[in-house]
Amino acid sequence: MTRTLAALPGAARRLCLSRRNGEICTRENGHRGLHHRKGGRLLWNDLQADPPACSGAGTEAEPAPTLDDGFPDGRAVCPVCWAFVELTVEGTLSAHDSWRGDESRAEADHRRDWFNAFGW
Repeated sequence: MTRTLAALPGAARRLCLSRRNGEICTRENGHRGLHHRKGGRLLWNDLQADPPACSGAGTEAEPAPTLDDGFPDGRAVCPVCWAFVELTVEGTLSAHDSWRGDESRAEADHRRDWFNAFGW
């Protein structure tokens, strides 16, 4: 039986996740050759990749609604990379790297539950 990528433990960490123009490379992590987005014609090398820092830093934001267990713990959703990001005292998104996958299966499950409950 084939399982979806999202069902695999640490699924996002199995992908390269380099970005260009906001598009994420869908090749396996550590691959050789050019990055590319499956289903598209966009190809790029490391020199052409987007910088890891997200351009959404500094955007005004409010804490995201929380799940019953408190997730996302006062963080806001970045409208550029969809990461949950800490807010500064001024109410803007703090500097952060673009979201490149969840750190753990538990974090992935929380993200899924949050987006299913509140959308994007």
